[in-house]
Amino acid sequence: MPPHSISNPLQLLERSLDQCAEVIAAISANQADWPTPCAEWTVQDLLHHLVVQDLHRFTVMARGSHVDPQAATATVGADWCTRFSDGAAMLMRAWSTADLNRQVALPGGGEAPLRSRIGLQIAEFTMHSWDLAKATGVSNVLDPTLAEQSLAWAQRTMRPEFRGTDKGFAAEVRVPLNADVYARLAGWFGRNPMFRSGPRQTTLK
Repeated sequence: MPPHSISNPLQLLERSLDQCAEVIAAISANQADWPTPCAEWTVQDLLHHLVVQDLHRFTVMARGSHVDPQAATATVGADWCTRFSDGAAMLMRAWSTADLNRQVALPGGGEAPLRSRIGLQIAEFTMHSWDLAKATGVSNVLDPTLAEQSLAWAQRTMRPEFRGTDKGFAAEVRVPLNADVYARLAGWFGRNPMFRSGPRQTTLK
């Protein structure tokens, strides 16, 4: 299904959450300190980002409020599957009662319908599903429709000034034109599509 033909973005958001939950459920506890395609983040760091930070701030966003990036300070703990599932359910409950046409303030000024915040959330959970799958080598088959939607959103919204060593995103990694959509999505977000999973290599002195 082409990205622009989807009439209910909340169905895609729910699928992106389900996919992320499926990948998280396949991760072993002994993989917590493995590196990920996200620079300097371990699997545990990325799980903390998803469970404690993303699910919290995205629920706040779904309610039409401004986000306090320091509001969620808890730790992810060991039972990350339950924590993610509970947080995902809370996020979808917030969206289910939201007025998607309500005008909300944009960070840089101006207003946009509340529904405009959904694309970011789909892309975030879709990209991080790939990050975790790539980091741990889990065999889950990732949904290409989610990647197509996320790539289309990212190419519309991620401007060059958002990239750099001190910015939120690294420089784009070029991939072959015939690469699959998740490799193209990863490259656009500054990941190395050829990342290999496994424990962090230690350097002998």
